[in-house]
Amino acid sequence: MKAGMGAASLALLAACNNSPFPRGAERENTLYMAFAERSPRYLDPTSSYTAPESTYVYEISEPPYGYHPLKRPYTLIPRAAAEVVKPYFLDKQGQRLPDDAPGDQIAEAVYDIPIRPGLKWSPHPAFAKDARGQYLYHRLKPGELGDRRSPFEFKQLATREVVAEDFVYALKRHANPRLEAPVAPVFSEHVLGLKDYLATVKRESDKQLAGLPENLPDKPFLDLRQWPLAGAVAVNDHLLRIRLKGRYPQWQYWLATNFTAPVPWEADAFYAQPGMAANSMSMNRWPVGTGPFMMTEYVQDRRHVMSRNPNYRPDTYPCEGEPGDAEAGRLADCGKPVPFVDKVVAINVKERVPIKELFKQGYLDLPEMDRADWGVNLAVDRDDSDEVKAFFEQRGFQLPMTVDISNWYLGFNWMDPVVGQGDTPEQQKRNRALRQAISIAIDWEEGYGRIFRDKGGDAAHGPIPPGVFGAKEGQPGEFNPVTHRLVHGKVERRPLEDAYKLMEQAGYPGGRDAKTGKPLVLNYDFQRVVTPELKAENDWLIRQFAKLGIQLDIRATDFNQFQEKILKGKHQIFWWGWFADYPDAENFLFLLYGPNSKSQHEGENTANYLNPEFDRLYRKLQSLEDGPEKADVMAKMNDIVRQDAPWAWGYWSYSGLAFQRWVHNGKPGVVVRDRARYLRVDAEDRTRSIAAWNGPVWWPLLAFAVGGLAIFIGTRRAWAKREAATALGGSR
Repeated sequence: MKAGMGAASLALLAACNNSPFPRGAERENTLYMAFAERSPRYLDPTSSYTAPESTYVYEISEPPYGYHPLKRPYTLIPRAAAEVVKPYFLDKQGQRLPDDAPGDQIAEAVYDIPIRPGLKWSPHPAFAKDARGQYLYHRLKPGELGDRRSPFEFKQLATREVVAEDFVYALKRHANPRLEAPVAPVFSEHVLGLKDYLATVKRESDKQLAGLPENLPDKPFLDLRQWPLAGAVAVNDHLLRIRLKGRYPQWQYWLATNFTAPVPWEADAFYAQPGMAANSMSMNRWPVGTGPFMMTEYVQDRRHVMSRNPNYRPDTYPCEGEPGDAEAGRLADCGKPVPFVDKVVAINVKERVPIKELFKQGYLDLPEMDRADWGVNLAVDRDDSDEVKAFFEQRGFQLPMTVDISNWYLGFNWMDPVVGQGDTPEQQKRNRALRQAISIAIDWEEGYGRIFRDKGGDAAHGPIPPGVFGAKEGQPGEFNPVTHRLVHGKVERRPLEDAYKLMEQAGYPGGRDAKTGKPLVLNYDFQRVVTPELKAENDWLIRQFAKLGIQLDIRATDFNQFQEKILKGKHQIFWWGWFADYPDAENFLFLLYGPNSKSQHEGENTANYLNPEFDRLYRKLQSLEDGPEKADVMAKMNDIVRQDAPWAWGYWSYSGLAFQRWVHNGKPGVVVRDRARYLRVDAEDRTRSIAAWNGPVWWPLLAFAVGGLAIFIGTRRAWAKREAATALGGSR
């Protein structure tokens, strides 16, 4: 009995430790955080295009450029490139033009990008060779892979220098039909020859797969090196030349995205071998990069670990920022080598309340890396109570906040017969009236200005965010005339009476079909499983539609299932957000560009919106430098989509991060995706704080002991009574 009570006592003591990590983990030079969704679907830099994935992709892969972590406005800096370069221009005869040449004279824009010498790939078996120089693991036979589920389970790991040809190969991969390549439609309009290259590779891929089962999990290696791409050439090992059709100023920003990060052909060859797919071995789970970290542990939907890349190039923390950075201590690490931490550990915690509590206890250094609303959420908690404010101040939580270029919106699938474009002119008018009515009825000012303040922001009036050149959002007198009006000099949302009239024009008076009398039921595809905290938001949205008599049916899935649905065009109304890839209006307007349709071209136009005039102006915009002409084109595009209403415009979200006091150098910045390499953790402070904040709670053990004593006394008395009764019976 004593041993059993001792074990139970230890179990109780262990239960007092709420840490999701092993005891003593707080003493390690590791950054701890959570992720609420499922594991990232794509870590392959060609395919990855969501914020949760960017947490890992931008730390593992290095595009030519990046963004200064502190400077605002955002400033490009070299990453894999040796420097940030300006393009030069050629006419149709290949003659060089002056930098200020008119756009109609420019046939090509050429970027000659110097690649850092000595850049090395992270250790990987794909590079391992034998004494004769033959690749050790490129000819695995069926069954030879065994039960290996990580590249680090191979005996030999190796590396090699990164060369310009690796960047060429990466651009070619956007034409590979076996990969998800979301920006292939955009790149093919600009990179010389890429559109024809897509057709060539598709044809060659079909030839290679002819006669093989369609569901073959491990398709043979498609060696893109054998087909040249006119727009991407390795001049030498350290000079990459990219040729674009005409002037395209925004290309400099694409060079700071994962889509232009180098990829070694050896990795594609390695992962194309028998058994790899069955063992979840691919670039999407185990990417090969040159960044500060590499993925070393991947437990699906539970835990991910990035460890320091031993081959990472020499890199230092910046010595410049913007006003206020020095005062905030963000320049104290000037010139020190980065990354500061040895590991980044992310654990799956499915709901926000447990994430928040783990952060408050000190077990998480930051809640989630990719979400810019945690600082806003915690700031609302802080400001709602003097007691909570004192608690936050005592623990030293850092909640830096700013207004950044990101948005959330409700979209309508243009392919849908009810809320989409419509097949006939009459149907198009009706559907547009319905979308406009819904856009009026959804009171974003109420929902995300007054109710859900922890995720709040300013109501949007179009697709172009404040903070980029040419944006008029937030300026006096600037508003969306479809959804708002000017009353006594103040912009107000239009009254519901205006929405009711539009519902009649749409053929749904009172929310019922004018011909059949049946109620209008619309499907809302939500990209997350509805947790208790999300249910309140969805209930609020149901009420917004109910104002018009519309029944809204919530169809919630996890994010991966949602992605599958929108790729197939099976969605109707959906919730979506966008964190800017780069600080230019094009990065938001391309979300509505027809050839960038999600369901038809696997682009990022999730609404599948199509308007020929908008598309024409978009193509014109792409060739314009910042100036009056560009601002005028932006205004015209804004007016078009306001009338068409492919989105109910939602809101521009506030951007706020949350860090423990022992985490240094944190600063909000939506386009700065490689934040982990700059964060420094004071493990000693963390260890002391966690011990002080989470001391053992002794009363359960005391209660257990008192209870055990009471049971012992009661048992003893019962035993004594039984013995006495037996003795008495024996005397008779």
